Amino acid sequence: MPTNAFDQPIGPSLGDWRPPPFPAPIDLAGRTVRLEPLDPSVHAPPLFDAFIDAPDSLWTYLQYGPFADVEELRAALCTLCDSPEQLPFAAVVDGRPVGYLAYLRIVAVHGVIEIGSVAFAPELQRTTAASEAVSLLIAHAFDLGYRRVEWKCDDLNARSRAAAERFGFRYEGTFRKAVVYKGRSRDTAWLAITDDEWPAVAAAHRSWLAPENFDTAGRQRTRLTAPTKH
Repeated sequence: MPTNAFDQPIGPSLGDWRPPPFPAPIDLAGRTVRLEPLDPSVHAPPLFDAFIDAPDSLWTYLQYGPFADVEELRAALCTLCDSPEQLPFAAVVDGRPVGYLAYLRIVAVHGVIEIGSVAFAPELQRTTAASEAVSLLIAHAFDLGYRRVEWKCDDLNARSRAAAERFGFRYEGTFRKAVVYKGRSRDTAWLAITDDEWPAVAAAHRSWLAPENFDTAGRQRTRLTAPTKH
């Protein structure tokens, strides 16, 4: 542990590290999914169609939804797009937008970025494309030079936390009474992957996403189990 001139313990020096750039609104292409910058005027109608049969339970732990009509969805997407600390993407499979997710709380000066506002239509859920969509955002953040990628969720949202840990995010703690949404109080679970952890996690992602990990029907041969502990 390094110390300063007063013999106080201090964090390690970052050397020549420089803050990364704010992510640009560009397409991110994977093998099974393409992420494109979210445009409410373009994406709201097909996303509304994709979500039309989604159960209301899909929206329980999200800030917005369910949506009565396409204009309600468009308004929510506009709010997501209007924040200077966020960059949302539409998840497009076979030419159709079937979900969205976003970079949130982008703090480039500290090299910290969050992934959240994940809403996948039923046809995208539990698919290779769904996992690859998240993997693309994680990889792109570290490629840009971010030091830490965060995932936060309602502490009661067991599915979100399990998904995060499957991707390699490590649980760091719960902030009590951290958020108010939909008239409810939320305790927020914090999880993260850091740049020193990413190489091992990235290797697990690449191995899982490899074509040979899937049979002719597209079923995975082995599950994604990214390391979350040292």
